[in-house]
Amino acid sequence: MASTIFEKHSPGRKGYTLPDNDVDIKLENCIPTEFSRKEDARLPEVSELDVMRHFLELAQMNHCIEKGFYPLGSCTMKYNPKINETLARNHSFNNLHPFQDENSVQGALEILYDLQEALAEISGFAKVTLQPVAGAHGEFTGLKVMKAYHDSKGHANKKKIILPDSAHGTNPASVVLAGFEVVEIKSNDKGLVDIDDLRAHVDENTAGFMLTNPNTLGLFETQVEEISEIVHSVDGLMYMDGANFNAILGIVKPGEMGFDIMHYNLHKTFATPHGGGGPGSGPIGVRTDLAKFLPTPMIDKYDEKYFLDYSHEETSLGKVHSFFGNFAVNLRAYIYIKMLGTKGLRRISENAVINANYIQKKLEKYYDIPYKDQYCMHEFVASGVWQKEKYGISTLDIAKRILDKGFHAPTIYFPLIVPEAMMIEPTETESMETLDDFITAMIDIAKECEEHPELLTGAPQNTPVKRVDDTLAVRQLNVKFEW
Repeated sequence: MASTIFEKHSPGRKGYTLPDNDVDIKLENCIPTEFSRKEDARLPEVSELDVMRHFLELAQMNHCIEKGFYPLGSCTMKYNPKINETLARNHSFNNLHPFQDENSVQGALEILYDLQEALAEISGFAKVTLQPVAGAHGEFTGLKVMKAYHDSKGHANKKKIILPDSAHGTNPASVVLAGFEVVEIKSNDKGLVDIDDLRAHVDENTAGFMLTNPNTLGLFETQVEEISEIVHSVDGLMYMDGANFNAILGIVKPGEMGFDIMHYNLHKTFATPHGGGGPGSGPIGVRTDLAKFLPTPMIDKYDEKYFLDYSHEETSLGKVHSFFGNFAVNLRAYIYIKMLGTKGLRRISENAVINANYIQKKLEKYYDIPYKDQYCMHEFVASGVWQKEKYGISTLDIAKRILDKGFHAPTIYFPLIVPEAMMIEPTETESMETLDDFITAMIDIAKECEEHPELLTGAPQNTPVKRVDDTLAVRQLNVKFEW
């Protein structure tokens, strides 16, 4: 394991020497006394070379998409083109200030306007706002739009939001935060919404239905039009969680499937690095009559000039984020969409779907795959129940052993309706050679469960940090170095 920068400390060693101060100014006149140090800071004394080697060593210890395969299901950890990063760091964008007059930022407003229009076209919605800065933030905003719609019609009884039992965990949290009540319904034996259970729960108190399509099992909800008719029959609204939009780009449009509101994860579908908790962007699209409830300002265009539109402030739910959303993430998404075009976006989804089905088919003899009798979309869920029942090896053990093979582990124990779940999403950016290497590793692990189970219960063996108590690490994380 790498030593810390403090352990490389050697008194008197310097990495850089500052030039002599030629400004005649007293420090005490610049910094208030209460903020002045009474003693020197305890900083490591190291050479520039030691610093460079230290941080390079740390970087190489971390797993990242540039280093290896990252099949983290539901997260869409695809490779992100570096041209996005180069252009997003251009000083013309970085030097903009959010308080500048709109006349001086016409180029930036044009980009945001074009992105809104592109997202609307791709998804089949009338209007899009870029203000929300995360998927869950988009969910919350979309649900507040739903609430504003029902409030405007005097439907105080509309308190219930229906969710399938396969929903993302953020969905029920957003429902409660937006002031609604959660109603959970079952999935059927095909992993899709149980229509009979849905009918049994839809009534005059139903405000809406939240659905991820494809769902978290990686399956396309083929009954979506029927679901929409049931929900709309009581004036409920259909909300689509766009977390899995990567599977249907250029193929189907949610706005034409019966959905009324949708959030996009630009940091997943449209390529911005989002490991480690950020950054993100979660715009929402809505049908025509819901546009008046969107946050202000909207970005609009009149006579070749772009401007911030506050015209619907009386009906708007108000701002949900300062300024115009997460500009740098939106910029990356704009570049990505413009570079790929309509045909390129469709190829993304086609390749993602082919890759997922390829891995699923190759592994079906070695792991239980609950819904293998139908094609998956961009991801699929395998299960470690065979290994658990036969050899006492858990999905967690399998995930730790995958690290030894040089790959990031897939999402495990989610969705909750599949025991010992492993959600695998290869994305569209991986080569067939990489997929074959991963498949070989998974088959080898399945054989190790039977022949050498100690390799799994003791895994990982060749990572910088060996097995930790994951639950304890989350609750009592301590990364402080005591010197």
